[in-house]
Amino acid sequence: MKPAFRGLLVVVAGSVLLAGCTGDPDPGPTTASPTEAVAEGGRYVALGDSYTAGPRLGVTTGAQGCEQTAGNYPHLLADRLGLELTDVSCGGATSESLTASQTPPNGAPVPPQLDALTADTDLVTLSIGGNDGKAFGTLVTTCVGLALKDRQGAPCAELGDQARDGLGSQVTTLARRLGKAVKKIRERAPKARIVMVGYPQMFPASGTCDLLPLAKGDYPFARDLIERVVQAQQDAATQAGIDYVDVWTASEGHDICSADPWVAGLVPAERALEYHPYAQEQRVVADLLEELLAGS
Repeated sequence: MKPAFRGLLVVVAGSVLLAGCTGDPDPGPTTASPTEAVAEGGRYVALGDSYTAGPRLGVTTGAQGCEQTAGNYPHLLADRLGLELTDVSCGGATSESLTASQTPPNGAPVPPQLDALTADTDLVTLSIGGNDGKAFGTLVTTCVGLALKDRQGAPCAELGDQARDGLGSQVTTLARRLGKAVKKIRERAPKARIVMVGYPQMFPASGTCDLLPLAKGDYPFARDLIERVVQAQQDAATQAGIDYVDVWTASEGHDICSADPWVAGLVPAERALEYHPYAQEQRVVADLLEELLAGS
């Protein structure tokens, strides 16, 4: 199922829409997120995984092992708008990492990301979910490994029912988990404007390339899985009455196999971690957020 995206910026504060592909019940009554502009000097908290952290894109910031850098979109946005930034994004984070400690590779345990929120927080961005159920990791490790023995087939899509159902189950319930996370954010930061930030297009709609060494038949499986994650993010934002930034639409034509990729493949062409955003993608996300906030 393809996400029913509504344009580059989807401002959904105050609206309610039942989940589309998630199949989850409405998590309950919602309260619209504040939509006023965030003033210079306002307190900004960034929550997320490696697609927020921006690995290898600049000077390392944040906790050891989180692969967070000053080249990520939270730092870019904070610099542009003169905001006081607390960035707790961390590579490998799942939706569980919002409320429970996470131990990144080669690092010490880090506190739950929501611990960074305070009553005087003015802006919160949230982008998470791709690591739930090890969805992203499965695609770029397990599926790539399986392709070595079956280049023309679809070995990842044809995994045993238990493995596929495990991934599908995590994605199916993601919107509800994100909705609960937004509720917890509101409890800790009641006056904050909350923005859900979606993921970019990583896998092409058609064709294959050496930079993305999946089996030929697994490309549609990989793209569909990430589309479902992105749709769950959008559904959660709509249900919760918060803003949603549609990075998927903005990144059309810039997947790993494109002539102008915004996400690195197996061998990055410039500074970036493999299968993670280039600096251009992070600049675009900062642009979209700046546009959204300026239109308040």
